[in-house]
Amino acid sequence: MTVSVVHADTRSTSQGWRSLLWLAPLTALWIVLIYWQPIIPTSGVPTTLHQLTVHGFIALGLWLGLERTDLTPGQRRTTWLAVMIPYTLWFAVAWSAAINGAFRTGASPLPVLPLAIFLPVIIGAPLLLLSNRVRQVLDAMPATWLVALQLYRLFGSWALAAGLHGALPGVLAWPAGIGDVLTGLFAVPAAIAVATGTAQGRRAAIIWNIFGLADFAVAITMGMITSPGRSS
Repeated sequence: MTVSVVHADTRSTSQGWRSLLWLAPLTALWIVLIYWQPIIPTSGVPTTLHQLTVHGFIALGLWLGLERTDLTPGQRRTTWLAVMIPYTLWFAVAWSAAINGAFRTGASPLPVLPLAIFLPVIIGAPLLLLSNRVRQVLDAMPATWLVALQLYRLFGSWALAAGLHGALPGVLAWPAGIGDVLTGLFAVPAAIAVATGTAQGRRAAIIWNIFGLADFAVAITMGMITSPGRSS
């Protein structure tokens, strides 16, 4: 490894850690704000904004990734629509079901929440991975985009404020909220680590990814266990 590569790696790592100097205080201020003014999270506005923003970034990232491929403009449009239309429909149906209490324990004899999360993945992932066009997009799209997108997990800090107010059981609020905040905080450093292309950077990103997936699994499990059932 040359001296220039070592310096570039060190500089990228320091940039990743410096991002925490402004992300952490902003996150702390946001948690204080939503704790002080609980009407903000209960209004649904933050959730709506961050969900729509993430949806928009996914749509934009997919299109930019398609533009990096050798596909024709017509093929790009067809591929973009083939991915975004089913994804948007699933997003709308899942959101509507959540608003109407379909995921509450006892609301259905079926495990609706796991089905809503995993069934689209089980069906969609093989179809996408078998597509030559999607494989081209994945090869052309920088992995840093997918990692940095997880910055939105900072909005999971609402669970901490809800736990402090007693609106969520602590057994759900604390692990889910802290896990989401840490995953979001370290998304930018992990993305910068991936961008270095070094084995150390990839290792750091893998650790971050495993932590984020574990937080996701814990949040889903505890949410199913602690969610209120159908009122009699």
